[in-house]
Amino acid sequence: MKLYSQIIFPRLCEFLLNRPLVGRLRGELLVHARGEVLEIGFGTGLNLPHYPEQVRKITTVDPNPGMHRLAQKRIRKTGIEVDQRILSGERLPFDDLSFDCVVSTLTLCSIDDVHAALNEVHRVLRFGGRLLFLEHGASPEPGVQKWQRRLNWLEMRLGEGCRLDRNIGALVTALPFSSVEMDEFYLKGVPRTHGYIYQGVATK
Repeated sequence: MKLYSQIIFPRLCEFLLNRPLVGRLRGELLVHARGEVLEIGFGTGLNLPHYPEQVRKITTVDPNPGMHRLAQKRIRKTGIEVDQRILSGERLPFDDLSFDCVVSTLTLCSIDDVHAALNEVHRVLRFGGRLLFLEHGASPEPGVQKWQRRLNWLEMRLGEGCRLDRNIGALVTALPFSSVEMDEFYLKGVPRTHGYIYQGVATK
């Protein structure tokens, strides 16, 4: 499994998620990034080219050493200083109120204890700070939901714990954010089971 997890899977993510349409959504989201930034689920660094000019340093967490290695080339190209930590998002080694912005893109689907991770995100955000999220998850259509549940076992195996049926909107709005602005839609050209998107900004 180490061969798949650390070598094959990072390259699969790089291939599947490095698409123009997803890149446009990353850019739309990250225009709101500012100040001290933490990115959870950094992966291979696909967000890096989309950060605005004022962001020149970010702190990142990701538990996969293979992702860490693949990200190095992209980090060198962007000129953004990246403090990379190989660890999961459920327990962040940062003080309360440490960051102005937390970024999560296509990450919350695969964190085992997603409630703990989101509570940690809320903890480390400063008052007035923002969680920027771009996630896939549960469709509002019962028929699609049924297939998402049926396919979960396969998705979790191939996607290193990725779930198709998490209601990201409900998870985010359950936290005591002062406001949550969110769009939900299907990603064009992607099966509905895999392409229902939650994109938004939650302010503490």
